[in-house]
Amino acid sequence: MPPPSAIGNGFEAEEITDTEAIVVPNPLTVKAVAARRIKAGRLVAKTAAATSSDLFKTPNSGKPKAKRWDHYLSVEAKARQPSSLKGAAKYLNRPGLITLGGGLPLAENFPIEELSFKVPTVPHFSEAEARQNGTILKAGKYDVTETDDGVYDLSIALNYALGTGSAQMIRFVTEHTEIVCNPAYADWQCALTVGSTSALDIALRMFCERGDVILSEDYAFASAVETAAALGVGFVGVAMDAEGLLPESLDDILSNWDEKAKGARKPFVLYIVPSGQNPTGATQSFTRRREIYKIAQKHDLYIFEDEPYYFLQMQPYTGPDSPSIPPPATNEEFLQSLVPTYLSLDVDGRVMRMDSFSKVIAPGSRVGWVTASEQIIERFTRANECSVQNPSGISQMVLFKLLDEHWGHDGYLKWLINLRMVYTKRRDVILAACENNLPKEVVTWNPPAAGMFLWLKVNWHLHPYAKTKTLSEIEEEIFLAAVDEGVLVSKGSWFIAERNGFVQTEMFFRATFAAAAEDKMTVAIERFGAAVRASFGLK
Repeated sequence: MPPPSAIGNGFEAEEITDTEAIVVPNPLTVKAVAARRIKAGRLVAKTAAATSSDLFKTPNSGKPKAKRWDHYLSVEAKARQPSSLKGAAKYLNRPGLITLGGGLPLAENFPIEELSFKVPTVPHFSEAEARQNGTILKAGKYDVTETDDGVYDLSIALNYALGTGSAQMIRFVTEHTEIVCNPAYADWQCALTVGSTSALDIALRMFCERGDVILSEDYAFASAVETAAALGVGFVGVAMDAEGLLPESLDDILSNWDEKAKGARKPFVLYIVPSGQNPTGATQSFTRRREIYKIAQKHDLYIFEDEPYYFLQMQPYTGPDSPSIPPPATNEEFLQSLVPTYLSLDVDGRVMRMDSFSKVIAPGSRVGWVTASEQIIERFTRANECSVQNPSGISQMVLFKLLDEHWGHDGYLKWLINLRMVYTKRRDVILAACENNLPKEVVTWNPPAAGMFLWLKVNWHLHPYAKTKTLSEIEEEIFLAAVDEGVLVSKGSWFIAERNGFVQTEMFFRATFAAAAEDKMTVAIERFGAAVRASFGLK
């Protein structure tokens, strides 16, 4: 059965909270965005212009305000003050003002007069079509002052900006977030990031002190665990099934937390990757998300919703040699097929959602954004001001030209539908290769519904040396045998969330279906199958 609509006829918060029922108006539509922009007129946001999602989202329609999180903010987060220099930017728009204050270089000294790049034209998204019939986009240094409709140019993008990111990109991501998530409380905001790993680093600094622990799935994104470790923050793994984190296990851990025995205060942050989880590929159903959110309310957890794979939700897997399911016919059908986000469930403002263009446009763009309550985004922006400041202006310009000026929201959603079908096909290729080449008596898997990863379980208990070798030794043997066969896979042990005291009883390997050409994926799985057979002594 397909998941419930992500843009259904209003979301009734009564289903997920024991406090008050809040009916959220229908989400923003692509057509409504166009009408709103026409009414607002040309966006005027010059160098280092102050901006806020409030300028671009639907005015409050009776939604509640978020809870405050002062009791969870770290010493570092509370100590951050607004940047004196960034704060002075609010005076730059005064008519006749001559600035000798901030060190904003004159654009005439930027050695880049123009950028041009070729991109696909909707709906012709393939690389071959883009090469043949793509559109060349151009960005000049003074498009804002020298054209009638320019809203963003290189004189702005190449200069310093504020910690929220450019107004031009904040407008786009705010509208996109409202179209997709329609947050259930009033005072939500967005801020740009230089990717989700950096966003997580800032978020951990905002909420955690050294010696704290946070909760996550048993197996978690290795870079997230390693980012936290450097800050003196540990992970506590929560048991998983094919849908990801188990609500009852989460509740049990929190209900029975013994600070003395655990050596840490009761965790109040939950880090999760709900869709196409890395490394397991698990995707939480709508029901599962509601159950976890209820437990978060019960124990007053704050949730880091890391969703780089959200738009890589694929068509249902129908088995080998089965006919493929046609793509969504419209953008509305596509949005309705997506599992609702934690942000869309969040009536309390207890979710920081981390979005990224890394998996849907390009990792090297290093642009993403976070969405959270006004209080949290204000603290996040203060951290940005004194660290990364904001994403590369060149990256912001390229994304603005592509997403806002060329594709628009309608074209971007069509691009995401195209990606869905690309990844569906790639997933089906690797699953067919597994069916044909892996020894199913010792290797099993669940077809992923989203993301880039296939989680292969190896029953090491059937290994001929299971009684004389450890799991780690057999895992290393298979890993190195696979390398010798000519294929690199990731060891499951690399993704263990709880680095101290966790006893691994099951063996896994992670294979990605994002990196290699389809024919090479099949060869790679053949090689991995040969390595497993050799280790187990199978024919």
